[in-house]
Amino acid sequence: MSEIETPPAASPNASETVSFLGPAGTFTEAALKLAPEAKGKHWKPVTNVLEALMDVQQGRSFAAMVAIENSVEGGVTATQDALATMDGLRIFGEYVVPIRFVLAVRPGKSLRDIETIAAHPVAYGQCRKFLHRTLPDHLYVQASSNVASARQLFEEDGLADAAITPPTIQDHFDVEIVAEDIQDSSIARTRFLLVTTRTDLPARTGSDKTSIIVTLPEERPGGLLSMLEQFAARGINLSMITSRPIPESPGRYRFVIDLDGHLEDARVSDALLGLRRYSPSVKFLGSYPRAVPSPVAVDPSYSDAHYAQAQDWLDGLVR
Repeated sequence: MSEIETPPAASPNASETVSFLGPAGTFTEAALKLAPEAKGKHWKPVTNVLEALMDVQQGRSFAAMVAIENSVEGGVTATQDALATMDGLRIFGEYVVPIRFVLAVRPGKSLRDIETIAAHPVAYGQCRKFLHRTLPDHLYVQASSNVASARQLFEEDGLADAAITPPTIQDHFDVEIVAEDIQDSSIARTRFLLVTTRTDLPARTGSDKTSIIVTLPEERPGGLLSMLEQFAARGINLSMITSRPIPESPGRYRFVIDLDGHLEDARVSDALLGLRRYSPSVKFLGSYPRAVPSPVAVDPSYSDAHYAQAQDWLDGLVR
């Protein structure tokens, strides 16, 4: 057998199930191993991000692990668009996985036998330098995941001679590795989100992040600046901002934003109030601990204590 098989497990109920982009062996599964909420649960592999999030929304799983951003390729647009258009979903945690790739072949094959390479599009994009240098005349075959690329090595049509896969691929397939660490960047990382329907928030840690999606109320000069001023005026740093087109409104965009801080921080809640007054479409996706727990630097004038002092002063004006 080319693929290493495991016996099927009994189907658990939804409260014990976490969906993730499968099959087993993907970087998404590696992210699941970092999530305390996933320990001891049934991990359900699915074929795409939308299916994973629909499992959560429709009650087939209590959570889903999905990729949101890669340090080389940028935002994962499928996840961003799904979170923007699906209701009832909240981010409960984020996890960062280092990205490494190897080139795998069927047993008995070597680097000089390779003409066609199967790979997930994101993985392929992160290995361009190695491919250009080592196999400049290869043909590319798209795969649905980093593990599915290895499965293509054993399909009857024989389209792929090699596959770009995670280093753990030999745990799942009988393959040989002919090149290691073929990724362009030695510090490549992918950020993953654990998404649930929970409305309670993880407790503040002082190293938190809040995610929102905002649509500008109208197209006008300075519209984006007006939105950004809601954060700048309160001393809030944006760790990510990216635009996504709105399919039903050609020429208009929504903004996916990560900001430093927790909803329970006075400066953050005040900024969201200001933002909601400015824009009728603000989607709150959650406040949660940052994967890299470095403290969020806050100017003292924007601290909770200073907000409380200012409120006391205002209240005193009418006593």
